[in-house]
Amino acid sequence: MTESAPQIPVPAPPPEQLQARSTVKTKELGPLGQAVAQRIRVLQYDYHHDNSQAVQTLARLRRGVGRQATEMPDLWGLVGMEQFYAAQTYRMDEADALRAERAAHVAVTLWALHQQSNRSKRMHVAGGASLGAAARRLMPGNDSDESIRKRLMRAGTATSFDVLAQRLRELVVLLRTAEIPLDYGLLAEQLHQWQRPGGASLVRQAWGRTFHAFRPATDSGRPPGEMADEAAVDADTNQTKDET
Repeated sequence: MTESAPQIPVPAPPPEQLQARSTVKTKELGPLGQAVAQRIRVLQYDYHHDNSQAVQTLARLRRGVGRQATEMPDLWGLVGMEQFYAAQTYRMDEADALRAERAAHVAVTLWALHQQSNRSKRMHVAGGASLGAAARRLMPGNDSDESIRKRLMRAGTATSFDVLAQRLRELVVLLRTAEIPLDYGLLAEQLHQWQRPGGASLVRQAWGRTFHAFRPATDSGRPPGEMADEAAVDADTNQTKDET
């Protein structure tokens, strides 16, 4: 009879991971969310380091807020679609390609609006808040709570993608003022899904679920995922710059 190997105890996860697990889990990002998140991380890094080209790029992106992706050739190459198409393992039909392009355009231009003039905090945090959780975090616990809840509800019940983009813009302006970040890779995925048959209902459910499941940030005051996002910034930036 052979002796069994001694069992090595598994170390407990750090508090920020425990907090992240206590909230509603989101699925791993697909190619579109990953491409958008990578593009934003690099821009965000350069913007916070006063890179003049990044400052100009964000200004160009903000001009795309509320505009159709097909109307803005000036933004070609700025929203991460190259990385998205490079990751495709199948041929997309025209309709789904357009849905992806519109989702990336709205997500990245809204982030540029969200990040405007803020050089100290990142308004995109990978693994951070979804729209529902961010809206709940906006609510101060007084009479203005109902107004914020109604804004999220109006976004959830938008009847067209253009109307949805406009209502998201209204929420992002409030989030910018309060310096509350979003996971824009996740938002891009949800905007892509929203445009598919039956997708609006699924996205609405996800926003409502994270709204109700929201928990305050950790004792450090930093949302779960922010430190991991910072660790990815340098790697993404160096890789992107090596490829250019």
